[in-house]
Amino acid sequence: MGLNSCHNFQDFRALAKKRLPAPIFHYIDGAADDELTYRRNTEAYADVDLVPNVLAGVENVDMSVEVMGQKLDMPIYCAPTALQRLFHHEGERAVARAATKYGTMFGVSSLATVTVEEIEKLAPGPKMFQFYFHKDRGLNDALMERARAANFNVMALTVDTITGGNRERDLRTGFTSPPKLTPSSVFSFATHPMWAWNFYTKEKFDMPHLSGHVSAGTNLAVSVGNYFSTMLDQSMNWKDAEELCAKWDGQFALKGVMSVEDAKRAVDIGCTGIMVSNHGGRQLDGSRSPFDQLAEIVDAVGDKIDVICEGGIQRGTHVLKALSVGAKACSGGRLYLYALAAAGQAGVERALGNLRTEIERDMKLMGITSLDQLSRDNIRFNTPRF
Repeated sequence: MGLNSCHNFQDFRALAKKRLPAPIFHYIDGAADDELTYRRNTEAYADVDLVPNVLAGVENVDMSVEVMGQKLDMPIYCAPTALQRLFHHEGERAVARAATKYGTMFGVSSLATVTVEEIEKLAPGPKMFQFYFHKDRGLNDALMERARAANFNVMALTVDTITGGNRERDLRTGFTSPPKLTPSSVFSFATHPMWAWNFYTKEKFDMPHLSGHVSAGTNLAVSVGNYFSTMLDQSMNWKDAEELCAKWDGQFALKGVMSVEDAKRAVDIGCTGIMVSNHGGRQLDGSRSPFDQLAEIVDAVGDKIDVICEGGIQRGTHVLKALSVGAKACSGGRLYLYALAAAGQAGVERALGNLRTEIERDMKLMGITSLDQLSRDNIRFNTPRF
């Protein structure tokens, strides 16, 4: 199986599994506890049906959207994810170039493996910086100022990692950043020589935004769960978020909002966007899926703030369903990480191209020429929710 055989999300996942050592693959693929929420994130979309119209004259369709002041050529963007050079030696560079080609936004993590300064040169389009609130206030200030100087358009504060989720797959495989050989993993690394060659012969693995501030994860191997639990500030509260929003003084979002009450408070502190997200099911297992929770959040704040649906999206129809409920756009991580692991920049481009093709085709099949024509009138939930 090669890249040309990757026609959907599951194809990319299968190719990524073939090309990555087991600890690296399962870090992307895994989630918390029993992974109930992880599975529900995608299953939720199957609980709603689309109701198409016909004879609508759909030769030309416009799938562009405006989100947090950014014009995107398609209604889905690449959510920020950490450690990308573990998955492919091009890492964030590959994703930045692919997102630029497709005219969509690219999110860069505090735990990125390529600097915001380099990303600025690679990706002239819309860029989001994902902010982790560390105990080290000097590091927090440095992260914000570097993102500002690199002309990032949106700052997104992640609020659902106050401690690490129980990612049992990582415990079983011994996954750490940087990776280390263990008795249980050495065979997997040895049987993926191309990954090992690229990892050990290319530039030294680093998380450059953290270098000089912390050693964990850069030259000291730790699990991501341990990093969240020990390096991030568990006292972070609404006052901190409000101060960060004011300090950034621009497009500012909270990533990981799941309740109506929190969505309303995000409006109150001056946020311009929220990502309805449960961190891909990697934090609190048993929490609701973003799509399940989307309607009540949109009803509460959708006229005051841009609501993004993030999590579980594998198809263009999933995007259209979320936009029908009232999301301004969608975002995701695994939808491009498997593709990155499978084939670098070419893989991410193919994944985004597949989604774009699906969204365009599905818009025509729905009988719409622009996304603002979607509404709850064109969907039916199998179980009534509003």
